[in-house]
Amino acid sequence: MDVLESSVPESILWDDWHAIAEWETVAGMGRLGTVLFGRPLVVTLDGEGVMVAHAGGGALPGRLKYGYVWTCLGTPQRDIIDFPEAAETDRYVAPAGSIGIAVSGLRAVENFLDLAHLPFVHRGSLGDASVTEVPDYTVTVADDGVTVTDVRAYQPVASPTATEEMLVDYRYDVLRPYTVALRKTNPIQRSRFDALALMVQPVNEERCVLHMLDLYLKEGDRDESAREFTRFIQSQDKPILENQKPRRLPLDPRAEIPVRSDASSLAYRRWLRRHGVRYGAVPENKP
Repeated sequence: MDVLESSVPESILWDDWHAIAEWETVAGMGRLGTVLFGRPLVVTLDGEGVMVAHAGGGALPGRLKYGYVWTCLGTPQRDIIDFPEAAETDRYVAPAGSIGIAVSGLRAVENFLDLAHLPFVHRGSLGDASVTEVPDYTVTVADDGVTVTDVRAYQPVASPTATEEMLVDYRYDVLRPYTVALRKTNPIQRSRFDALALMVQPVNEERCVLHMLDLYLKEGDRDESAREFTRFIQSQDKPILENQKPRRLPLDPRAEIPVRSDASSLAYRRWLRRHGVRYGAVPENKP
């Protein structure tokens, strides 16, 4: 994996926990090398747990949660993110795959929030090229994140349990700069939501690893089919993301021409500016 050493990023990033590997991968290999914020790391087994260290030596905090290994390069200012659905016994809670992408982690989050790309990139599953209009939706920006609600999308195959096309209700919650939770209508229990989370590992300012967590309802579904579905969607997003120019996310609202459906992206960029995030971004050009 390419390494691009850089300065210490902002505290909101540096002093937070980040998923860096699937536990099953580490358990199978016994030792795994990876990179976080340009710093090479080594993950090794430690009895029932793990050890995380700088490649050149020096221990780091290491924890297991949701089937992932987590670490923090700085001083943790809060706990690992909590997904309430993980406590529900009728859900599969499992890693759904990790994939490296040659783009800023912030770009990857923005793509996850982008409703307009579903009919084109995920044609036949999460969208259809004949239904491209994105109805108005609600975006709320608070100090602790961005929430996108009142989203309804036509999807031919909304999830592994879907047996027919349907209108799906969506809710996005940007919980941290590199973490987004998505809730969407379950095709069988339509009063409840499947959930999944995107947890981005910033390798450097222009490369990242997307870690996905499935929190699907078990009814009518198998754990492996949920993972296969998520990995299929990831494979469709990868070439689109890697063709983004620039690879870093422009924070200046004038840098790219937005349309009405970009409200979630604009809100995310505004929230990043509010917290002074510059790592992996093209900073705003102030007059």
